[in-house]
Amino acid sequence: MEQRKKKRGDRFDGYWLRDEVPALNQIMTYLMPNRADCEAHITEEIDIRAIDAYLAKKNGGLTEDKYTYFHVFMAAMVKCFVLRPRMNRFIAGNRVYQRDHISVSFVVKKKFSDRSTEALAYKRYDESDTMDSLHQSIMEEIHTARRDDVKDNSTDFMEKLIRFPRWILRIVMGILIRLDKNGKVPRDLIKTDPNYSSIFLTNLGSIGLGSGYHHLNNWGTNSFFAVIGKKHLAPEWHEDGSHTVIPVIGLGLTLDERIGDGFYYAGTVRLLKKLLKEPELLDQPFGTPVEY
Repeated sequence: MEQRKKKRGDRFDGYWLRDEVPALNQIMTYLMPNRADCEAHITEEIDIRAIDAYLAKKNGGLTEDKYTYFHVFMAAMVKCFVLRPRMNRFIAGNRVYQRDHISVSFVVKKKFSDRSTEALAYKRYDESDTMDSLHQSIMEEIHTARRDDVKDNSTDFMEKLIRFPRWILRIVMGILIRLDKNGKVPRDLIKTDPNYSSIFLTNLGSIGLGSGYHHLNNWGTNSFFAVIGKKHLAPEWHEDGSHTVIPVIGLGLTLDERIGDGFYYAGTVRLLKKLLKEPELLDQPFGTPVEY
């Protein structure tokens, strides 16, 4: 990922795109200042036959920490962000920024029970990473997050904050929201906050739910939320009107429409589907070009 020298107006996590954004996109940040009001939602059903064959090869001989759909979908999204960097933009304080890193966040359920708590995971990747390095880092993060003695800093801060009297909490939250708009929230408070990541990913399929819409948040800088659904069967129609039944996984993508246009998003979805149809491409460094 290209690194620039930070200038006045840049943030700790991104570069202000002063002259690199069309006037329309810049004006939209004033006409529609709230991220949650500018959502575009895309749904896809992904044929997973190629992914199943790929996972069977990757998991040959493994008895634990196996590769899963979650790893494949995450790796494909990270590669898309490497090859299509405009996806890694965000808007804060009526300015468009290019994030200076690629990060993925997700929620880890400590135990699959109603009373179990959740932990927040936040990982960074770049063009040198591959499926294998991503898989290793994710499994290490999950094992750590599921330890009873471990709390991520964002959750720990929220648990302390909620103990304040309500009138103090309102003041503190008002200050934090103002700091957030100007990129001044103390980094120790948000270093694992999923709302500050490039990609916020949730795997509803792991708890038996289908994919669907998930909103963006005005807090933070996240402009791309992805929902992975459960595996199910769906018809594949042929030109003669006949059909076969194939295994698919639903995918829901919600993004901030102000950071790009429909043509750019369509290209990103086309690349994502290419990578999921040919998952062996994810074994190459994420910076390796792909024709799609």
